[in-house]
Amino acid sequence: MDELSEKLIIDINRWGTVIFFVCVLGSVFSEGLLRTASLVFNLLLFAVGCVAFMTAFVRAVKRSRKVVISVGGLYFLSGCAPKNIRRLMMGLLVFQVVISLTAATLRPYTVVASSVLVPVFGLGMSGLWAANHGKFDPR
Repeated sequence: MDELSEKLIIDINRWGTVIFFVCVLGSVFSEGLLRTASLVFNLLLFAVGCVAFMTAFVRAVKRSRKVVISVGGLYFLSGCAPKNIRRLMMGLLVFQVVISLTAATLRPYTVVASSVLVPVFGLGMSGLWAANHGKFDPR
């Protein structure tokens, strides 16, 4: 992943979360093909989140030679992002956690429970934003 623009990272996180919500909402109240589609999308978001998470980590390690990067700053945007961006990205992460836990509680032991993997996507996208655009103190 080359360096992505701030807006693109935020938009990917936002639209991924919206589509996730629609898929999970449909899969909680129906069965069959919609649940399968929701499972595939959940796994896709999890995979994208894992790649983003690791990409952010590698970029942060490279940047850490010149700036001081903390885990809280990298993945939770603490002290490195403007308030509006931090509020949006952490709001999307909280929304992902709440929706995934609610869906898994309503339909345990089904493919709907795979939704608990999705918050890795939100963490990865936050990390990717911070690794590329976060403002950290110089070393």
